[in-house]
Amino acid sequence: MALKVTAVFDIGKTNKKFFLFDKDFKEVYKEYILFDEITDEDGHPTENLPALQKWLKSVFNKILETKEYNVEAINFSSYGASLVHLDENGTPITPLYNYTKPLDEALVSLFLEQYGPKDEFLKITGCSDLSMLNSGLQLYWLKHSKPEVFKKIKYSLHLPQYLSYIFTGIPVSEYTSIGCHTALWDYQKKDYHSWVYQEELHKILPPIVSTETSINMNYNGKRIKIGVGIHDSSSALLPYVRSINKKFVLVSTGTWSISLNPFTDFPISTENNESDSINYMRINGKHVKAERLFLGNEYKIQVKNLTEYFGASPGYHRSVKFDFDTFFDINKNFKYCFKWDSIIDKNMPNETTIAYNTFEYAYHQLMIELVQLQIKSIKKAIGNDKITRVYIDGGFTDNDLFIKLLSHNLRDKKLRTTDASLGSALGAAIAISDKKLNSKFLKNNYALKKHVPFIIK
Repeated sequence: MALKVTAVFDIGKTNKKFFLFDKDFKEVYKEYILFDEITDEDGHPTENLPALQKWLKSVFNKILETKEYNVEAINFSSYGASLVHLDENGTPITPLYNYTKPLDEALVSLFLEQYGPKDEFLKITGCSDLSMLNSGLQLYWLKHSKPEVFKKIKYSLHLPQYLSYIFTGIPVSEYTSIGCHTALWDYQKKDYHSWVYQEELHKILPPIVSTETSINMNYNGKRIKIGVGIHDSSSALLPYVRSINKKFVLVSTGTWSISLNPFTDFPISTENNESDSINYMRINGKHVKAERLFLGNEYKIQVKNLTEYFGASPGYHRSVKFDFDTFFDINKNFKYCFKWDSIIDKNMPNETTIAYNTFEYAYHQLMIELVQLQIKSIKKAIGNDKITRVYIDGGFTDNDLFIKLLSHNLRDKKLRTTDASLGSALGAAIAISDKKLNSKFLKNNYALKKHVPFIIK
């Protein structure tokens, strides 16, 4: 008898993945592919949309033909800040413009003249800057820089919803994609910002539906429930929200460390120049306060420098474990030693000074300073909310110093780490499932670990 499964396409900027999950959300099948980027009309790298569409269809059709699996549902997770613009025939009429593409500063200035001031606009829309990283600004750019193209647009779909559209032919918008630093949403009004209506962009943005919406339809002769797609960061948060009944902050670590507070009553930063304060949205439209830190990027730079300075072997840093005596010795007369390359902090010196004779000591110093930055970011995400639980996932969960130092500095919190290797794919499967998650879900599926502060001698 064929195994009943939910299929998920998890589309990252690098890896394109396909998963099958059983009724208990256990992975039973996976495959992935990488595509070489193509270029847009200006020579800027961009997603190979035709190749992606072809792969999606071929992989799914192949699975439907197997006797081993019975696909009952399919959903899609993907990165944000990307729009697919369709003409009246449902055909993409532009490349999938990369959010790293430079945006003309004169156009940004024109936008702010009409809809600024900048600081107020960024706070209300939950954005950190105005660039192609805001999909709303992409639309503004198209309308004012390429009006002949803009006039042909029938619908503009966020990438997760376009993936769904490939299979359903039904254009929709949904909250998690709208809420990911698009500059489209007014977090105070809980509606599109007034500028969207003034520019008449709402006419090409399809109706908004809940992320939990699914479309039951006949696909290749089989009745399948097809989801509307979900933004990957909100998708990764979903298993935690569904299985934990107390307030928490999730810190997703990697190149960027994102501290997500999905329970705040104060989503909008009240401070000026908070370039690392952004907002996301949960699947039901509720806001998520987020603080981002370029932690993994800075770690990579500084570890490379230390490795070269001490002549250590590449990867040696992974073997260094927390040592209390070293920690205590550094903290007796603590002073900041590292000048950051990709992070701005008021405490950093004008240049890096290595005051130690061993890699282990210098590495402890580095981690102490990086964790201080992480603590600031977490506390900003918590703000005035009463939150006692902090969950850490991603690459830094394997870093012994990082976890022990976090636990030490968050002695008033319950610190947990998880191995969420399936990330947003699992969240996408859960989003269209009617199954309730219990409190043991993270322990059974995410290798949940508890951490207690070390004892101070």
